[in-house]
Order: sequence, then structure tokens, then C-alpha cells
Amino acid sequence: MHYWIVVVSKDHIAHGVEGGFMQANHGKQGPLKRMGADDWVIFYSPKQTFSGNEPCQAFTAIAQVTDDKIYQHKMTADFIPYRRNIKYFKSRETPITPLINKLDFIKNKTSWGYQFRFGFFGIPESDFKLIRNKMLIKLIG
Repeated sequence: MHYWIVVVSKDHIAHGVEGGFMQANHGKQGPLKRMGADDWVIFYSPKQTFSGNEPCQAFTAIAQVTDDKIYQHKMTADFIPYRRNIKYFKSRETPITPLINKLDFIKNKTSWGYQFRFGFFGIPESDFKLIRNKMLIKLIG
């Protein structure tokens, strides 16, 4: 089992939660291929909206990959992103600022946003559990 962070605006993750799917890195297939069934995903939203500049800087959703299927979904004539089906859990939006000094995947605590520029990356189980325990309304496992 692996633990992942996906960076996505808050408005875009709301569509994923509603539809029970996820996309990563603007619909690229590569990141989704790295995931396996039962892997966990935490979504970090640097901004409220994709096209706006209002900061969010919070973990906004948490989910588990349900299967090994990757598929494409036609959104527009020239945008057919890759997706995976995932199960979202009821959670609360969790600001990152109070957690920065406790998260091992953030090596440089003063330039903590750098890691998120990659859009998709793995994190240690201990970091996942720390974030999960802040986010989930009803803890599991």
C-alpha cells in the first residue's frame, strides 16, 4: 500500500468527490499508473479555484483507490483526461500551516510549498496518518 498527495484546486476536487473519480497532473496517465488498488490519496488545494488566485492552502479531500482501472473521459473535444475511480471519505478541510513542522515529506520548512509544485508525489505512512487523523470525521483503521 502506498500513500499519495495530489495537488488540485478546491473547486476541481469538489467535482471529483461528487463523481467518485480522480485526475492528476492535468489528466496525465503517468501518475495514475503508479497507484494501485487500496492506495490512499490526500488532496492538497493551494488555491480555491483553478483560474483564481485566492489561497486555500489546505488538505481538502481524502480517498482510497478502489481498483486497478485507468480510463479516459471526454470533457471537451480536445481534453480527454485519464481518471481512476476512488472512494472518498467524509472529511474536514485541514489547513497545512499547523502541520508543516510535523510532516517529514516537507524537508525545507521555510520553503514548504516547493514539494507541492510536482503535483503528485508519495509520502511516508507516518505523514499520511498524521494528516488523516486531522481530516477524517470518523477514523478508520
